[in-house]
Amino acid sequence: MIPVLQATVPTASLRHICAALEMSRSWYYACRHPTDGVPSDDAVIARIEQIILRFPGYGYRRVTETLHRDGLVINHKRVSRLMQEQALTVQVRRYLQTTHRAPGWTACPNLVADAVITGPNQVWVADLTWVRLRRETGFLACVLDVWSRRCVGWALGPQLTTELSLLALTRAIGNRAPTPGLIHHSDQGVQYLNHRYTTALAAIGACMSVSAPGRPTQNAFAESFIGTLKREEVHRNDYLNLADAEQQIGRFIDQLYNQERLHSSLGYRSPAEFESVTSNEAMIPSP
Repeated sequence: MIPVLQATVPTASLRHICAALEMSRSWYYACRHPTDGVPSDDAVIARIEQIILRFPGYGYRRVTETLHRDGLVINHKRVSRLMQEQALTVQVRRYLQTTHRAPGWTACPNLVADAVITGPNQVWVADLTWVRLRRETGFLACVLDVWSRRCVGWALGPQLTTELSLLALTRAIGNRAPTPGLIHHSDQGVQYLNHRYTTALAAIGACMSVSAPGRPTQNAFAESFIGTLKREEVHRNDYLNLADAEQQIGRFIDQLYNQERLHSSLGYRSPAEFESVTSNEAMIPSP
């Protein structure tokens, strides 16, 4: 269809024709050689650019999985080569420490290390990070369900306070309604180990779990989420103010990260897809 249109309207560009027909350029390039079954480099690069534009932090493995979902038969080594040649690889940045250890806190065990997670609301992890705004600094508190990697609660504010972390927890509780026995894991920051926060956890029957001092890897799930958030959203934007940051970060978390972004640990499914598929499988009776 498109070659015919180009012959009829020679002044029309391929990009404009594809946009008018709501088709991707990668589809067009793939159709140019339908007999060999191997998409051209131009077709693959065009589709990779679309994927990276929506998910800037995707590496070649997630890009390859997305291409497979599109029906393209392609090897991950070829995807890696094309991404390197086109400078579409991920850039890494350093982060500012936001953990301030609670003074006088009695040691609390790390319950996550030996936990066997089989379903939702069994283990939550929480953490804080900073967000650079145009004229100030904001702070983000988040709570994740380790089972599906879903961000179940978050809050953005101008100060690093207990109110911020408590608001994220309150939203997580409202969204998920966990039953007693939930393990809540965090670092030894004062925002998590104060009386108000621990009282809120006790009210829902949650068990506290805390990382050892100076061991951020013990909260790796939360650290991984924050790293993704920084690479794919925060470092790519210049937020005007707190309201602008809240709107854009909310869109990333609630729509892209939870609903669409593929996670290798979930079999290259999004948190929402993983929860839906796993729940449906659990409802199928055993033979």
